[in-house]
Amino acid sequence: MDWISKLERKLGRFAIPNLMLYIIVLYGTGFILNLVNAKFYYTYLALDAGAILRGQVWRIVTFLIQPPDNSIIFIIFLLYLCYMIGRSLEAAWGAFRFNLYFFSGVLFHVIAVIIVYLIFGINLPVGTYYLSLSLYFPFAVLYPNVEFLLFFAIPVKVKYLAWINAAYFAYDILQVFLPNSNGDEAKALAAAVSILNFLLFYFSSRNFKAHSPSQVRRKKKFKNDMKQARVNYEQRGTDNGARHRCVVCGKTELDDPHREFRFCSKCNGNFEYCQDHLFTHEHRK
Repeated sequence: MDWISKLERKLGRFAIPNLMLYIIVLYGTGFILNLVNAKFYYTYLALDAGAILRGQVWRIVTFLIQPPDNSIIFIIFLLYLCYMIGRSLEAAWGAFRFNLYFFSGVLFHVIAVIIVYLIFGINLPVGTYYLSLSLYFPFAVLYPNVEFLLFFAIPVKVKYLAWINAAYFAYDILQVFLPNSNGDEAKALAAAVSILNFLLFYFSSRNFKAHSPSQVRRKKKFKNDMKQARVNYEQRGTDNGARHRCVVCGKTELDDPHREFRFCSKCNGNFEYCQDHLFTHEHRK
């Protein structure tokens, strides 16, 4: 079991369901606030390392109110895309893992700007743009063959768009290291931190495929089969003379005299399975 799974068992009850909806509401509020008074955000709410170290700790959270873009046309499309991707990730991972991925990205942004401030003495106005775009990477891993309409006309698979997105991140990072470059240090830092968050989460999870749509459907089918088996078991009773019964499908040696039954040594308890489910069932812990 990886450390994320262990953490989920201890803290999973604190996860925020439908987190992306709340984030979208924050972005929308920030967009309206910028229309009313653009200076207010940067004066009191932005991610300012110096202000945080002087006691304005609320900036660690309030910087999330800044929308990823200030264009009213682009922000509608971007917020819809973020919501769709966020909901898909939560459906595949569960609320806790999605919460962990998003908030670890937030935490890395905060730590990064504070480290830069302490070492170089400069404040980098890091926003939420790359944090939002980084949701696209795990989505592409889980749903590589889903197609989006590029420019609302050209169907392109998500896995190819992910590489374009990665190239965009890399370009903004490398710009600050090129001679005579006008690269934006804040963008480069946000892009690097967002990529780092994805890579750490990816390799810490060990196996993203365990949360792929096909595996989610398989686990759901297994639970439904187990539920049906219990119903069949109760309906048939235990007095029909059978000595073996599969806890998944409910079949006994009376259904098929040639069917073999075995107990699983990895399950926590005495659970017997037929030859069809001995190696395909989900172990009970």
